[in-house]
Amino acid sequence: MNDHSNITILKEIAELLNEETEMIPMLRGALHKFLGGTKFDTGWIFFINEKGKPELVAQEHLPGALTYNKCEYLRHGGCWCVSRFRNDELKRASNIIECQRIESAIEGEVGDPEGITHHATVPLQSGQEKFGILNVASKNTIRFSEEELELLESVAFQLGSAIKRILLVNEQQEIALVQERNRLARDLHDSVNQLLFSVTLTSRAGIEMTEDAEVKDTFKEIQNLTQEALNEMRALIWQLRPRGLESGLIDAIKIYAEMLGLKLNVTVSGVLQFPSKVEETLFRISQEALNNIRRHAGVKEAEMFVTVAPTDVLLVIKDEGRGFALDPQAALPSMGLQSIRDRAKAIGGSADWVSELGKGTELLIRLPY
Repeated sequence: MNDHSNITILKEIAELLNEETEMIPMLRGALHKFLGGTKFDTGWIFFINEKGKPELVAQEHLPGALTYNKCEYLRHGGCWCVSRFRNDELKRASNIIECQRIESAIEGEVGDPEGITHHATVPLQSGQEKFGILNVASKNTIRFSEEELELLESVAFQLGSAIKRILLVNEQQEIALVQERNRLARDLHDSVNQLLFSVTLTSRAGIEMTEDAEVKDTFKEIQNLTQEALNEMRALIWQLRPRGLESGLIDAIKIYAEMLGLKLNVTVSGVLQFPSKVEETLFRISQEALNNIRRHAGVKEAEMFVTVAPTDVLLVIKDEGRGFALDPQAALPSMGLQSIRDRAKAIGGSADWVSELGKGTELLIRLPY
């Protein structure tokens, strides 16, 4: 492999990285282009979180033994490269003497390894911030040359910078979204909310000013409907700009339940220390679940259980209200339930329900963190 071809492949990858704005398509595209322009045959990328848990986010040209059962042997088990990364010992591109994941796949006889027995590995990072590792392998190759490892390091540097750029862009978009939510919440509070409040005062005055029973009833109906709309608007404003989350997830959920007129009994097992995205998802799901209880369950009390495990958190919200008949083959009975499922799936979690007419509903949420 000569210097000219190395420069060409690095240039092509740089162009691709500059064009892509989505993380996973960017990683897959760069890996595809890298393998296509070098002597490496296959490759895969792990993202590794703060707890050292690896996640397979991209792979290209894997042999049959490694693609078995949705890449089972790559997704599970331990290996030297991930351990070195966790211990902050993986500083540069390195040859791997043995790989437990590849060895397990070969021993399992689940497919053709196609001559892949060893791989090289390199950390993906930007400055001191580390994201994961890039692994590459070639058929019937135990060791890679210094030139090949140097090229691998150059590509890893490009990928690390691109990953950091996309993370910063996503962070800026999240900040912009929060600012827009706050602006909309202020506008609703200053306009529609105040207008509804004025209508309730006007209808109350109308009740006191007339002696006509029919007119009084009309004003009372207007007052009741307006008060209900006012409660809905306050809940919407609270969803857009939750107050109290800064003092803790459970307190924020309790405050929201109280605002809806619900008594919420909460039981927590474990320490609530989550990434902000998981915390917000738990909060938004709880909001939607409590809204469903207020609107449909016909009860004023609910229970919430939060259980924190080493790798995920389980949220259970249950009531003893009307319940509903759940047909597994049919669409979900409300947009609220679909929203809960979508929020959970967006961060790799799951949402399930147990419900029966007249016997209440139990919502079960599991989110990784």
